Amino acid sequence: MTEDQRERLGRGEWYLVDDDLAGSLRECWRVLDRFNATLADQDVERRSILEELLGDVAPGAIVLPPFRCSHGRHIRLGARAFVNHNCLFMDDAAIEIGDDVRIGPGSQLVTALHPLEDHDRRREGWERALPISVGANSWLGAAVVVCPGVTIGADSVVGAGSVVLRDVPPRTFVAGNPARVIRTL
Repeated sequence: MTEDQRERLGRGEWYLVDDDLAGSLRECWRVLDRFNATLADQDVERRSILEELLGDVAPGAIVLPPFRCSHGRHIRLGARAFVNHNCLFMDDAAIEIGDDVRIGPGSQLVTALHPLEDHDRRREGWERALPISVGANSWLGAAVVVCPGVTIGADSVVGAGSVVLRDVPPRTFVAGNPARVIRTL
């Protein structure tokens, strides 16, 4: 990735994936192959691989395989965070998971965007990424999708199968597609 494209990615601007970035993604996927190939009783090895792969893994954080991510290094897991099977964290921008967060199986946290109305730039492969944050003690049910730039406040719950397009206030239950406020907690 040229320095110019790397800087654009880091600033949340539109960028193009080049050969260097593609190589970096493949390296992440090789580490994920090792993680996802661990046996049921290889907790210590899984933890070691997570510490190699992710930006930060606080004490007691657990990720169950299979797990997928784009870079790994942009993910931070808080203490005792739990990520269930079959999750995807598309971490082209930062993904911050607070302490005691529970993420249900099949959930997707997606930071990447493509141009909406500029068809030529979309065809050319332009991308942009916005960070995602999930506050402490929140729970994302099974198969939740969190879209780019969303912040989920502490102590919130997102119902299974929901698609979260907008920020969720603290202590709020949201559900649906798109997710909407059901009630405060």
